[in-house]
Amino acid sequence: TEHHNYIHDSDGSSSSSHQSLKSTAKWAASLENLLEDPEGVKRFREFLKKEFSEENVLFWLACEDFKKMQDKTQMQEKAKEIYMTFLSSKASSQVNVEGQSRLNEKILEEPHPLMFQKLQDQIFNLMKYDSYSRFLKSDLFLKHKRTEEEEEDSPDAQTAAKRASRIYNT
Repeated sequence: TEHHNYIHDSDGSSSSSHQSLKSTAKWAASLENLLEDPEGVKRFREFLKKEFSEENVLFWLACEDFKKMQDKTQMQEKAKEIYMTFLSSKASSQVNVEGQSRLNEKILEEPHPLMFQKLQDQIFNLMKYDSYSRFLKSDLFLKHKRTEEEEEDSPDAQTAAKRASRIYNT
């Protein structure tokens, strides 16, 4: 039975690596999944660029990085960068968040990991209900999905699957 378990394991892992082909399925499942996948982020950014709203995802990613920072000086610099890039009234890539006009450089004096959390959540929801749903209907996404499906239907994929099932049946 040990032998059988070993085979079962290897079969499990081979099927999970097979699963990873289907990144579009993951992306379509949730915006969280999409943003966790570097490839997904890349595609989403391409799409947002076309829509002239790339700053939303860039802001979201910048906030994610910011939350992971430990060093106070680094935090201060990054906070300032985020503020100047996305939040200031003169920002080059201004994001549209509530209370924008009330934001000022004061917030930069005492940076803390969650200082942008509320704004990040707003932008997340904005993307989720707006650009993300359009992304899933876009040519860019659908093309990627088709490519994945074609890869899956290629003879290589089938022989790999047959090979796996043969091993399993021994």
